Amino acid sequence: MKSTISTTLILALALTLTVPGATVAQEYISAPVIVSKEKVKVDGKICYSHIVKEKQTLFSIAKAYEVSIDDIYALNPTLKESGLKKNLIILIPSKETVKEPIVETVVLKEPTQETTVKITAGKKQKTHTVKWYEDLDTIAEKYGITVEALMAANGLTEKAVTKRQKLVIPEPDAVVETEEAVIAEENEDEIISETEDAVVEEEAEDSVIVFVPKEDVKATLILPLKASTDNVSRNNMDFYSGVLLAIKDLAEYGISTELNVYDSSDSSHPISSEDINDSDLIIGPVSSGDLGRLLDSGYDAKAVISPLDSRAESYAYTNGNFIQVPTPLMAQYQDLTEWIREDTMPGDTLLIISEKGARTTDAISQMREAADSSGLTFIPFSYSILEGRDVTEPLTKLMTASGTNRVMIASDSEAFVNDVVRNLNILVYNKLNVVLYAPARIRHFETIEVENLHNTSLHASLGYLIDYEDMKVKNFLLKYRALYNTEPSQYAFQGYDIATFFIGMCSKYGSDWIMKLDGSENHMLQSTFKFTYIEDGGFVNKGIRRVVYGNGWSVTKTR
Repeated sequence: MKSTISTTLILALALTLTVPGATVAQEYISAPVIVSKEKVKVDGKICYSHIVKEKQTLFSIAKAYEVSIDDIYALNPTLKESGLKKNLIILIPSKETVKEPIVETVVLKEPTQETTVKITAGKKQKTHTVKWYEDLDTIAEKYGITVEALMAANGLTEKAVTKRQKLVIPEPDAVVETEEAVIAEENEDEIISETEDAVVEEEAEDSVIVFVPKEDVKATLILPLKASTDNVSRNNMDFYSGVLLAIKDLAEYGISTELNVYDSSDSSHPISSEDINDSDLIIGPVSSGDLGRLLDSGYDAKAVISPLDSRAESYAYTNGNFIQVPTPLMAQYQDLTEWIREDTMPGDTLLIISEKGARTTDAISQMREAADSSGLTFIPFSYSILEGRDVTEPLTKLMTASGTNRVMIASDSEAFVNDVVRNLNILVYNKLNVVLYAPARIRHFETIEVENLHNTSLHASLGYLIDYEDMKVKNFLLKYRALYNTEPSQYAFQGYDIATFFIGMCSKYGSDWIMKLDGSENHMLQSTFKFTYIEDGGFVNKGIRRVVYGNGWSVTKTR
């Protein structure tokens, strides 16, 4: 199924995204609730960040966390109207802080009854759409400028133009420079800027690359929404909601967006090759397989953005128009070894612990590769789970009593990782200084006691992290709640981050925006975008966020 949003945000979607109230959800048999291991500070108070599982209820969640339903409502005010839904992220106050109620007041706008609301971006530059009978001479004469100025403003090397081509019209007295950049590049940390009406030029090896800002951006979104079925994909609808909110916010910065949306689960509406070829960027499809089929289809897509599947990274090595957004696991391992290098002091010891006799998985191979290529000196240690009760003594002999013992676990087995963390915790109580370095997934292992992660001072490299103390995150939460009358999931954050960044880049730098990706670093709501160019290929995001688990249940973002 395809729909087109031409500089228009469909706010009526807010009604379809709102799930039934809590009373309906509680008709199900409640599912077990496992207390989250992730704690965050909100307005100075320690809270849990809980991801709602299917058939969980407010009653069962409140009971598991030993707080009241009203305590949960206080931190998540829209839940009374929207109810719970699978994969929703809600904040739960720790039972130690509920004695001091935390109340967040949110003013909700009344939902509009109109099906569409026009989003019109402010004018940044005068543009002209070429008619079939026009050429550069007649257009230049019409606006009282020279043909040379018109060609320079649009990066044209010859006088040929095509029907419906959009041209930037410089002011009659404007001077278009050819040797220097007309404007300096803004702070890389800011994705959206109030760009001056100017042309950006950069020196290439033997030519000048001209970046002409775009007044309008055309984007295509391909998601398996399952909108025409009774089993609508909530995760992908949340992603879509984040994209729509991003488009609304971008319009306030003078960026107009024409968005074509395809429901890839509806085969009765095939994707239009014209939309693909005319789009400045394609967001989706989601799965690695669907992305491969799109890349092999013969469509002339300017940029294909992989939004959710980390397994799609391989396409970036063979396709120059491919952009991998989810950070690969290898990048987490490489960051961990770099982090160890930064922290290591004389007298410290590095141990890499692996499971004896375990099957070598891709994750294990990548961790070993990262360690071997880092140049770090480390002590390998291997044991089986059956030996777990007897390894504290041999581990102690390998460790230093005076320095810091830095540890990585080369395993993706939850049972083995849990056993190692338990043994490290024993060594901490035996007065050894231990610091554990691990990728993101250790935080989601349900069998690990979160207290042990704090005791071992877990240093985790993450592809995603939402900092609820960040004012940009707080503002996003308020806007999302007011617009959709529900809480955003991780997918909503992802949709917002991707649309904000890539549409903003296209508007700022024009048709060649993809050439500005390499080496840039931008801090979004839940991700860091730091794209690396792959020789003879596309781009891979290697942005990482770091957190440290400390005393007092603190979880501190250090990068």
